Amino acid sequence: MIQSLAVFCGSSNGKTDVYAEAARNFGYVLASQHKTLIYGGAQVGCMGAIANEVKACGGKAIGVIPEKLISVEIAHRGLDELHVVETMHERKAKMAALSDGFVALPGGAGTLEEWFEVFTWAQIGYHEKPFGLLNVNHFYDPLLEMIDHTVEQEFMRQEYKEMILVSSDAEELLYKMDRYKGGHVSKW
Repeated sequence: MIQSLAVFCGSSNGKTDVYAEAARNFGYVLASQHKTLIYGGAQVGCMGAIANEVKACGGKAIGVIPEKLISVEIAHRGLDELHVVETMHERKAKMAALSDGFVALPGGAGTLEEWFEVFTWAQIGYHEKPFGLLNVNHFYDPLLEMIDHTVEQEFMRQEYKEMILVSSDAEELLYKMDRYKGGHVSKW
């Protein structure tokens, strides 16, 4: 059962209100299930939306932000804990250490990079934690197609793709994550 969840998402709201609304809804579901939010520590964009909703619903939110981004992403001062680290590498390592699983909501290059790193870690056996994509507004459809293409071209095994938990519904995604059975699949 997931107790704390690292959530990767945008420091902007995206093109339409659907993304910030999905972040708020995910925050509501996390709080209602008594799961701690571990996230990038910003008060802006989808990051701020999810943290604000978690806190408004009585949940626990922990941020991890590099010192260099405190003024850029505008560090959230209303969290239960805010860890200030030196580098992005330290941010990701701290978030991973604090969490039982990982989810990416829509976001940009940083969101994708963070999520792909934990996906890679799972493939090579560094963790057996669940990781998923909240596929809001079909945002991740092109990415999932690309992953299918990597499998088709034999750069990735089908078993690795099957490790990815995907849903457009927050409650369904968390249900899948709570029931995830990890297991390392050897690449060779």
